[in-house]
Amino acid sequence: MTEVTKEQVLETLATVRGPDLEHNIVELGMVSDVFISDGKVYFSITVPAERAKELEPLRLAAERVIKEMPGVKGALVALTADKKGTPSGAAARTPPQAGHGHAGHGHEGHAHAQPQQRAGKIGVPGIGAIVAVASGKGGVGKSTTSVNLALGLQANGLRVGILDADIYGPSMPRLLQISGRPTQTDGRIINPMENYGLKVMSMGFLVDEETAMIWRGPMVQSALMQMLREVAWGELDVLVVDMPPGTGDAQLTMAQQVPLAGAVIVSTPQDLALIDARKGLNMFKKVEVPVLGIVENMSYFIAPDTGARYDIFGHGGARAEAERIGVPFLGEVPLTINIREASDAGTPLVASEPNGIVAGIYRDIAAKVWAQLEGKPQRAAPSIVFE
Repeated sequence: MTEVTKEQVLETLATVRGPDLEHNIVELGMVSDVFISDGKVYFSITVPAERAKELEPLRLAAERVIKEMPGVKGALVALTADKKGTPSGAAARTPPQAGHGHAGHGHEGHAHAQPQQRAGKIGVPGIGAIVAVASGKGGVGKSTTSVNLALGLQANGLRVGILDADIYGPSMPRLLQISGRPTQTDGRIINPMENYGLKVMSMGFLVDEETAMIWRGPMVQSALMQMLREVAWGELDVLVVDMPPGTGDAQLTMAQQVPLAGAVIVSTPQDLALIDARKGLNMFKKVEVPVLGIVENMSYFIAPDTGARYDIFGHGGARAEAERIGVPFLGEVPLTINIREASDAGTPLVASEPNGIVAGIYRDIAAKVWAQLEGKPQRAAPSIVFE
């Protein structure tokens, strides 16, 4: 099968007329970078913010012509609203990379919530609560915590799904030992993958593991919203969202457009990790998302041969930080060889060793999280202004 090229995609998209009905969407500079992987084509179309809903047929038309191309297995096409007030008569003639000027890319440090909550931000049908698991930096075990938290909630009797929001470094396929591609219903709605009773969606199911994702802000935001809102999640009590580390585009997109019930912050005990964890805490505070608590991961090490305890990264820093800022401390997870081996093998401890000590710790953390969520309605998402 001949591989589809970006040039062929753009040539095909040039058959789709823009909002002015005179020029095509490629001429008008409305098409973002085109990304092609395994026969699937990904791109976004930048439109005036005030016309986004009205121009949905434009997105559908672009998606249809690409799916009809020989060699194309599927397409992920999203509308990206231009926050800069492009004239509404037509997407004004702008440079070809206009989509990359989307508000929110590269302005992580300048986001603040308006006092009023934005109206019309609704939850995902069938999902009771959406919980973000975040960290200020990478390497603290956030994804492993996300998986075991989700399994802990499930072990406590809840219906649970997990969304891998790390577009650049998706972990869920490996952590949950899931391979293959998801199927689609009606050519658009994606059926989530599943293992250990968890429904799972990740960019790792859509592209090869070694593919380098080089998307800019708008495409990350579009992909996240489609993985959240165009997936057949069914009825879930909780959807756990494994956030990428830091406070960038993905985090702000989730906070701005998704009614998060709360966030769990993962940190290791040492000061350096706690400094970065505070950034995540402050971000969620600014966008009015409740912090459900802090987990101290890699809290201590028990030598398997002697049983001696070692505080390799210090100890108690996350608990002290939680007390200082007045948020719940959810628990201490030890650094063990079993956690590492189980994660690498795709057999999380809560599922593979449900009666073990570590599984009990995760179930206890899950119980504390659920106690705060129970009975809480999904919150409207706040407005975020970028300056």
